Amino acid sequence: MGYSTPDLSTGDATEPIEEAFRTYAAELWRALFVYTGGRAEIADEATAEAFTRAIPQLGSIRHLRPWLYRVAFRVARTELDREQHEFAEQADQAPDPPDVDELHHLLDALTALPPKQRAAIVLHYRVDLPVREVAAILGVSTPTAKVHLHRGRNRLRQLLGEDNDE
Repeated sequence: MGYSTPDLSTGDATEPIEEAFRTYAAELWRALFVYTGGRAEIADEATAEAFTRAIPQLGSIRHLRPWLYRVAFRVARTELDREQHEFAEQADQAPDPPDVDELHHLLDALTALPPKQRAAIVLHYRVDLPVREVAAILGVSTPTAKVHLHRGRNRLRQLLGEDNDE
């Protein structure tokens, strides 16, 4: 794959996770930030939670980077679902009007995608991972990851008002 997992067999118990944090945390946080539509607090929480959950399992994790991404994206998805549920319960409160800024429009469109499509788009185009690594992180086959990318791109075109005249 395009990366190497830090050596988890040497040093004291905290050294491997510290090395992994230095290696992967910033890119993971950025991917989560985009995935959550710019929610820094969720990106912070999910990044920290993924590394925390990795500590007791370091000896059994074969490929640390995809494992961290899977855990972090699940944590973020759970938090987004929880917030959406709370928001639905408070339906009597009108949401603030959406910001018409181009970045907010793109983030709104991304958050409207199904989670696997959104994750595939972010991992492939923002984190710049090859499709096979996206597939590994999502826990799907490479052809399935390609389908998520294809459908996600088409849906983004619709949401952003860009007709697909190919």
